[in-house]
Amino acid sequence: MDKQHYKIGLVLSQPPGYSETFFQSKIKGLIAQGMEVALYCQKGDDDFKLCPVIISPAVSRNPIIQGFYFLKVYLQLLLHLRAVLKYVQLELKSGTTIFQLFKQVYLNSHLLSAKLDWLHFGFATQALGSETVAKAIGAKMAVSFRGFDIAVYPRKHPGCYKKLWKYVDKVHTISTYLLREAYSLGLSKNTPFERITPAVNLDLIHSESRMEVAASEEIQIVTIARLHYIKGIDLLIEAASLLKQKSLKFSWKVIGGGTKEYQERYQYHIYEKGLQKEVLLTGKLSHKETLKLLTSANLYVQPSLNEGFCNAVLEAQAMGTLTIASNTGGLPENIVDGKTGWLFESQSAESLARQIEWVLALNVTEKSQISTDAMKRVREVFNIEKQQREFFGFYL
Repeated sequence: MDKQHYKIGLVLSQPPGYSETFFQSKIKGLIAQGMEVALYCQKGDDDFKLCPVIISPAVSRNPIIQGFYFLKVYLQLLLHLRAVLKYVQLELKSGTTIFQLFKQVYLNSHLLSAKLDWLHFGFATQALGSETVAKAIGAKMAVSFRGFDIAVYPRKHPGCYKKLWKYVDKVHTISTYLLREAYSLGLSKNTPFERITPAVNLDLIHSESRMEVAASEEIQIVTIARLHYIKGIDLLIEAASLLKQKSLKFSWKVIGGGTKEYQERYQYHIYEKGLQKEVLLTGKLSHKETLKLLTSANLYVQPSLNEGFCNAVLEAQAMGTLTIASNTGGLPENIVDGKTGWLFESQSAESLARQIEWVLALNVTEKSQISTDAMKRVREVFNIEKQQREFFGFYL
């Protein structure tokens, strides 16, 4: 088949938003190279116009309505009986019960009726329950690895990817770290893979080397993280407390939403440490608002306990903001320690506080050099054009 006419089906929970450059740029790049792309999602978005969006079958709590949905979908699947029978055969061979199979055929009906060369699940967890679909429709299956998929979910659900590893044809990982973790979870080292990192849309980024801040001025620190334990927010608060004890004048804004439970937890921790004036939980902000805060920041800090790679750290470097991150997960692949930013000892508030003090004590020339080197590396290594070329090559 002519490489210019591959049909790619991308499975996501919903179409990517305007600020989600990873999927936006991938889709644009594939279409520009002549490939046909369609999204398969649980819900749609009227503002998304890049490619066709096929919505998964509806689910209702009303048994009568759900019965109607089932009847309608199964009648439509008669046009794709060969793929359905193949899927049934593969699932029965895998030990799926009749009841489970009846449900899975319905939930996968939008995929079983697809005519594709590649079925690509944007997250490994999205492939659960659909592991044999690609083979049933005569397509190849690809899956992408991201932090939650590999570093979090399998810890709570051991063996969850055993079936996936058996049927996947190629994997995409955003970091070498996640690939190593996948091997430890049972992925065969014979499985083809490509490491394609996140990229920065430099057209949206205002880059400038950061200058010195007067000793009398308040230091502006920014962290972008949803309110969740794995993002190291408790560690951040402890480090902020240590900095306040040393009379450092600073404002630390934490950008990101979270559940009420986590919001209350961190608000109490901030209150307990007497940091109401220093640490502010801004809630979730738009991409434009976030970039504006990054522009005025003296430091960007990522205290995560684990990260697959972290787009926010990449954007901070692209903007020339001096960046500090924990030395865990894929972050050492994101930052070149001591050259484009700094890494501190993961899970150590003392190490983070010391690193912040050390960076702030550098002279203007040293800070400017790090800032410049960070922007240069992002432009050369993590640009959209390079990412698009790599994704096009992924399917060849």
